[in-house]
Amino acid sequence: MNVLDRVLQSKVFQRSITLLIVLSIVSFCVETLPNLSPSFRSFLQKIEIVTVVIFTLEYLARIYVSKHRLNFVFSFMGIVDLLAILPFYLASSVDLRSLRIFRLFRMLRILKLLRYSDAIMRLLRALYQIKDELVIFGIATLMMLFLAAVGIYHFEHAAQPEVFSNVFDCLWWAVATLTTVGYGDVYPITIGGRLFTFLILMLGLGLVAVPTGLISSALTSLKSEERSGS
Repeated sequence: MNVLDRVLQSKVFQRSITLLIVLSIVSFCVETLPNLSPSFRSFLQKIEIVTVVIFTLEYLARIYVSKHRLNFVFSFMGIVDLLAILPFYLASSVDLRSLRIFRLFRMLRILKLLRYSDAIMRLLRALYQIKDELVIFGIATLMMLFLAAVGIYHFEHAAQPEVFSNVFDCLWWAVATLTTVGYGDVYPITIGGRLFTFLILMLGLGLVAVPTGLISSALTSLKSEERSGS
């Protein structure tokens, strides 16, 4: 392991980059505040320049120490590292007011924290471990949304044709109800519709519990494996 590789893997470097990522995200949010003085905006711009320079050097250093450089460049974290600095360099040649989507790429810097947080990496491993169960759960959720939309259409279309005019409009109600958000802009007025809504609300409460239980179980399993391996 060469000196540069040891620096990239050192705790001091990782914590410094983590603080820099947080500073960059906070700076981005502060920029959106109205009526900032020109001097303070200039200060925020200097923070952006410093962070981009450091992130760029880190990106180039990781490419340099990587045994398979192309694999790193096209890896998930390699792409995240590139997108974290790309908007700054694009801004020097392109008016980002017409390409606002590139400004959003700056927020991808928060994904750089994945590399420096053991807890987040453990969560990602847990999600990967239960990916099949999550896919099945996702499919079941979509089916439930469709059935809820069709059901409420059956109960409420005749009473409220302007609100529950078709199944596609009813999908908004199904999403708001199954997620137990309940915005209140669309609600049933018939007895059958209200009873059906109660049933959907109960199912919605269960929707939250299923993935929570799966993730908790996977995290507990990974924790046990790490302790037994240490």
